[in-house]
Amino acid sequence: MKVSSLFLLLGLLAGGSRPAAAQLLQPKPAFSRADSLRGSLTSPLRTCYDLNYYHLDVKLDPAKRFISGSNLFRFTATQDFTRLQFDLFANLRVEKVLYKGREVPFTREANAVFVTFPQAIAKGRRDEFTVQYSGNPIVAKRAPWDGGMVFTTDAAGKPWVATACQGTGASIWWPTKDQQADEVDSMLISVSVPTGLKDVSNGRLRKVTKLKGGYTRFDWAVRNPINNYDVALNVGDYQHFSDSYAGEKGPLTLDYWVLPENLTKAKTQFAANVKPMLKSMEYWFGPYPWYEDGYKLVDAPHLGMEHQSAVAYGNKYQNGYLGRDRSNTGWGDKWDFIIIHESGHEWFGNNITTKDIADMWVHESFTTYSEALFVESQFGKPAGQEYIHGQRRNIQNDAPIIGPYGVNQEGSGDMYDKGSNLLNMLRTVINDDAKWRQLLRGLSRTFYHQTVTGQQVIDYFNRESGQNLTKIFDQYLRHRSLPTLEIRFENGQTLARWVSEVPDFDMPVRLRQKGDDYQLVPLTTKFAAVKELAGATRETLEVDTFNYYIGVLVE
Repeated sequence: MKVSSLFLLLGLLAGGSRPAAAQLLQPKPAFSRADSLRGSLTSPLRTCYDLNYYHLDVKLDPAKRFISGSNLFRFTATQDFTRLQFDLFANLRVEKVLYKGREVPFTREANAVFVTFPQAIAKGRRDEFTVQYSGNPIVAKRAPWDGGMVFTTDAAGKPWVATACQGTGASIWWPTKDQQADEVDSMLISVSVPTGLKDVSNGRLRKVTKLKGGYTRFDWAVRNPINNYDVALNVGDYQHFSDSYAGEKGPLTLDYWVLPENLTKAKTQFAANVKPMLKSMEYWFGPYPWYEDGYKLVDAPHLGMEHQSAVAYGNKYQNGYLGRDRSNTGWGDKWDFIIIHESGHEWFGNNITTKDIADMWVHESFTTYSEALFVESQFGKPAGQEYIHGQRRNIQNDAPIIGPYGVNQEGSGDMYDKGSNLLNMLRTVINDDAKWRQLLRGLSRTFYHQTVTGQQVIDYFNRESGQNLTKIFDQYLRHRSLPTLEIRFENGQTLARWVSEVPDFDMPVRLRQKGDDYQLVPLTTKFAAVKELAGATRETLEVDTFNYYIGVLVE
C-alpha cells in the first residue's frame, strides 16, 4: 500500500460485529469481593483440592423452569485442609452437602459455598463429596451474550432448552469449582427430562433409562478433561444423523442432533462445512483433540457456543455470520461462520484453556485467526490474507486485550479481530510458512489438554521461533493503541523508527520501493538508515500495511 504523508491505519470502521462471545465483553468499572471469590486462582480454599472427576446428575422440569439434582466432586488434596470452596449462584438452593454418607456444614457468601469437613483431609488423599441442590436457574435474556438457561419451544410447540454460561460461569446452573484453572479429568453427565424429549450433552451417550413418573435419563460420558463452562445441557425433540471423518488419528465420529423442522437443511449445511473445516483445522493445528468423545453439532436456541465435543449451532443454516460477511470481503459469505468459528475453539479454548479469563485472547485470537486459515485452505493464501485485512473493520482499539487478573474479567473484545491480525503479523515476521504451521501444530501438542497462562503461550512462540517476540505481543495485548512507523527523508537517506508505548520496541517490517520486492527490515525505537530504501521518496516508498496492522507517519 502506498504511503501518504500521514497514514494512520486505525481500523476505525467498526461496522461489523464481534462473534458469539457469550458473557464476555461486559465492562466493569469496579470489582467486588464477590468478583474475587469467583476469579481468584490463589485462594487456599480453592487450590487445596485438585479435581479428578464429576458426576453431574440433574432432573429438568421445562414447564416450571426448574432444575434439581446433585454433583459428585472427586478430588485429590494438594495440601492438608478442613475447609474448601465450591461455587453455585445464590438463587439456587444447596439442599445438603454429603461426605461419607453424612451431612456436613456449609456457609454461603455471594455465589461461593464453603464446606467444613469433620476432620482434616491429608495432602495426597483422594476423596469426594456430593452437593445436592435445586432451584430456578437464571434465564438468559439474550444468549449467548448473557449467561443462563434458554427456555423456548420448537416449531411444534415442544420444549427446547439449552445452557450458555461462558463468562458468567457454569455455577449459574450447577455446583462446581467455577474457575478455568482446574479441569476435571473426566465426567459423567446424567440428565433426566420428560419422556419424549432428549438431552444432548458432551462426550458419548452411554445409556438411556426410562424412569418412573414420565421421565427418561440420558447418561453422557466425557473421557477427556473439560472446562466447566463447556459442560452443556441441550434438551429438545432432537433427531439424530451421523457420519464419519478420516482424520489424522483415524476415523472420527460425526454426530448431528437437530430439530425435526431443520433435518433437511442440516444435512446439506453440515455436509458442506464440517469435513472441510476439520481438514483445515487438523492441517494447521494438529489432530482434533477429542477423538475419544467424538464431534457433535447440536441445534441450539441461541447463536452458538464452543461446548466441547457438542458444539452449539444456531446460525439458521446459512453462510456468513447470520447471513453476512463480518470481513466485508466476500470470502466470509462462502461458509458457515458458526460451524467454523465455534469448532475452532475445540483447539483453542477447549484443548488449550486459559487459567484466567483475563487471558481469553488465547481462545479468541487463535480461533478468529482459524477462520482466515480456513479461507486460505479453501481459496488460497491471498484470499485468507484479504479476509484478515477485512477483519480490521471490527476493531475498536478501546482497551488492552489482556484483562485484569483474579477477578473473572476479560479484556477488550479486540481479542478477536485485532488478535487475529497480530497472529498474521507474527507469521509475516517469521517469514517461513512451513515453520509457522509447525509452530501452530506444536502449540496444540505442547499444551494438549492443559490449562495455561497467556505468558506460557508467548514464551512458547519465543522459544520455538528462535525470535524474541515479547515486545510485539506486549504492544498489541497490553496497550490499546498501535505502534507507529515514523519515516523521514534526509540527505538522500530513508530513516525509520518505531514509536511505541513498549520501551525499546522492535519489529521487522516489510518495506519496498515501488516495483521492487518487499524487504523485511529490522527496526527499533531509534532512527536508523534503511539501506534497502536508499533514494526512496514519499511517492516511491511502500509499507506493507496490508499484512501489518500499524500506524505510519511520513514526515
